[in-house]
Amino acid sequence: MNKSRIVILGVAVVAAIGAGYMAKNLATPAEPVMVQSAPQPQIELTEVLVAAQDVPMGEMLGGSVRWQPWPAEAVNDTFITREREPEAAQELRNAVARLNLYAGEPVKRNRLIGEGQSFMAAILPPGKRAVATQIAADTSAGGFILPNDRVDVIMTRRSEDHTSPGGFITETILENIRVLAIDQTIQEDEDGRRVKVGETATLELTPEQAEVITVAQQMADRLTLALRSVADADETAGTSGLHLVNGLGRGNAVRLIKSGEVSVVGTRK
Repeated sequence: MNKSRIVILGVAVVAAIGAGYMAKNLATPAEPVMVQSAPQPQIELTEVLVAAQDVPMGEMLGGSVRWQPWPAEAVNDTFITREREPEAAQELRNAVARLNLYAGEPVKRNRLIGEGQSFMAAILPPGKRAVATQIAADTSAGGFILPNDRVDVIMTRRSEDHTSPGGFITETILENIRVLAIDQTIQEDEDGRRVKVGETATLELTPEQAEVITVAQQMADRLTLALRSVADADETAGTSGLHLVNGLGRGNAVRLIKSGEVSVVGTRK
């Protein structure tokens, strides 16, 4: 073998080694550059009493509560915390839900009724009265009236006009009145049924409205509850179209009830 061939072969070998080295470097991924991030601040937690499951209005809490970690900065004074009241879960077992409680919702004392307190008295707003009136399916929108619905109270009575004997007068005596309960039912059935036919409706009234409906129950041949649309629920509740004379008031006073206002107009002789 001559020298030129030896030189060519040597160059080829060196070129092959170089090509292999370059291919190896290209196939090897570059090492990732490690970038240190700032440590995330740790959130301070505190344990808050929450509803473990849905608790319908009027139901006892029982074991339907549990302690749950909660961001401390999101806790306000109305929450019940284990730090302040470690025995609260046990102490509130006999408390009753004033409103519907939902799973995961923090339990607040202003949404509960303590043991021994009357539920109806607790849900009444200040200055309101609960008054019961008899109803039937044909006088309560076919039984479709439920607690928290708004109704008008319509009175039907015989006309005192002697020129038209047997005639009737119909008047709307109370407007936009909240229904508190139908018989002893204060909420819908659990299976979602919307019809509840009862014999007694408990209405939320002012003291003046309570006097109006009490007199109307004595004078009326029929009292009817007219269900109002949800869109009308924000209207101010009131009394309209009523002119009743009550001679059976306190002592011998004769009281005139007109537009929800009661005034003494004379005395019985």
